[in-house]
Amino acid sequence: MIYELRVYHCMPGRLPALLKRFDTITLKKWEQHGIRQAGFWTVLVGENNQDLFYLLAWESLAEREAKWNAFQSDPEWLAARAETEKDGPIVASISNSFLQPTSFSSVK
Repeated sequence: MIYELRVYHCMPGRLPALLKRFDTITLKKWEQHGIRQAGFWTVLVGENNQDLFYLLAWESLAEREAKWNAFQSDPEWLAARAETEKDGPIVASISNSFLQPTSFSSVK
């Protein structure tokens, strides 16, 4: 299993809009495309409380490429994302890393 750690750095004050979009739109679209989430976190104490961290679980990089590209080009997703950003951009930047569990990790 490969895990993708994604960090969304929100525009000031826009984290609630991002959380709402994930809760009401994005997760349903992911389910349609077979994308599996492994958890979501916001910052309780840390550098920036306008960040959202989440993990996606993939069998392989090939699976990720196929499913993520299908999701990113989904016309319903593109329209919904545009609608949520009618008052301005939500996300300032995104960073991501692909993680491989160690032999001693409790998560495999």
